[in-house]
Amino acid sequence: MSTTVLILAAGQGKRMRSSLPKVLHPLAGRPLLGHVLAAAAALKPREIRVVHGHGGAQVREAFPDPAIHWVHQAEQRGTGHAVRLALKGVPADDVVLVLYGDVPLVTPATLRRLRAKARGGRLALLTAEFADPAGYGRIIRSGGNRGGVVAIVEEKDAAPEQRAIREINTGLMACPAGVLARLVRRLRADNAQQEYYLTDVVGLAVKEGLGVAAVAAATLDEVMGINDKAQLAAAGRVLRRRSADALLAAGVTLVDPERIDVHGRLRCGRDVTIHPDVFFEGEVSLGDGVVVGPFSHVSNSRIAAGSVIHSHSVVEGANVGPGCEIGPYARLRPETELVGEARIGNFVEVKKSSIGRRSKVNHLSYIGDASVGGHVNVGAGTITCNYDGVSKHRTRIGDHAFIGSGVELVAPVEVGAAATIGAGSTISKDAPAGELTVARSKQVTISGWKRPARARK
Repeated sequence: MSTTVLILAAGQGKRMRSSLPKVLHPLAGRPLLGHVLAAAAALKPREIRVVHGHGGAQVREAFPDPAIHWVHQAEQRGTGHAVRLALKGVPADDVVLVLYGDVPLVTPATLRRLRAKARGGRLALLTAEFADPAGYGRIIRSGGNRGGVVAIVEEKDAAPEQRAIREINTGLMACPAGVLARLVRRLRADNAQQEYYLTDVVGLAVKEGLGVAAVAAATLDEVMGINDKAQLAAAGRVLRRRSADALLAAGVTLVDPERIDVHGRLRCGRDVTIHPDVFFEGEVSLGDGVVVGPFSHVSNSRIAAGSVIHSHSVVEGANVGPGCEIGPYARLRPETELVGEARIGNFVEVKKSSIGRRSKVNHLSYIGDASVGGHVNVGAGTITCNYDGVSKHRTRIGDHAFIGSGVELVAPVEVGAAATIGAGSTISKDAPAGELTVARSKQVTISGWKRPARARK
């Protein structure tokens, strides 16, 4: 039996106090709707349909995946109306999962349990029990709240005794498409909001004698709805805790599990150590024995075994070989490659360059658009002058070269193997291999020169 997922994402989200559509607000590096889409995709459904309304063009542009089928709800007439629109053309024997674009923490495991309960022609609801259920629709059961589900009552329409019920409707449900289509066609907008409530299908299903199954959420966190920035921040804390728990279970040493942020996918080898306040973004791989120091930011990079990233360093789009040492206060920009056992020291920036094995760029230097061989020493304050105002040019430094401190290498230029560049030189022509090259202006002392002084008032 195939699955169709309907995601309702048409709301404006006024409480977010933002011009950005609510489902596009970022949570752990991806929009709220992105988390829901990822959970839905894990079930390998036949189709995913997203109902959009407010900011629809912006929402569609954020998710260009051609596999997503978009349904426009031009007039906001409630969740029942949205589902009625989205069900058009769905095969009657599909199991339909109804999800919400602002409920981003639900897990694939919970969705699988919900889907399983809907087989056999039943309507399945995801429920949870809150200590403070304010704002949620209440689950009404037969037999003094101990029997089967007979209805859901929205809080604004609930009697006082119904508001005391703590079991709430999360809004997520599963049902065979043919059954759900028949039920939503019978919905009426005779309520305080004059909207078509999807929750009313429960009472209709009971009247038809259909089974209504309640599936309890594994945790309260995964049914958390996001309606304002405080709830968005709370959801971020949940995801950080989930990431930390998964890393700890995999054997990663987290010096402080409460102070790590993963916005993407982080893969770790054995005996990896991560210090507090490290931020990972995108696709990051850490090899065996890698150590990442505090306050560092690593994004879309591969760090091979035995490498150390010292504190306050930024590594973005880099490929770091084994046994390298980076920082503190270093920055590796995109398309940087450290071949292995290289040393990038404090306040050094490397961009679109390769640094050979056992080469060192230790202090206050900039290496951009360069190919640096192995066993090269780059002195403090060295810069590759790679940009002429129009185009970028490359610098090539051969194996075993020694670059003195305060050197400017004006690209395009090549420094030969085992060459030495004298400190303070500006090199604009190729320097031959194995030779000392010095390019300094003549030092002059002006006798009798007086420093300018302020005029006395």
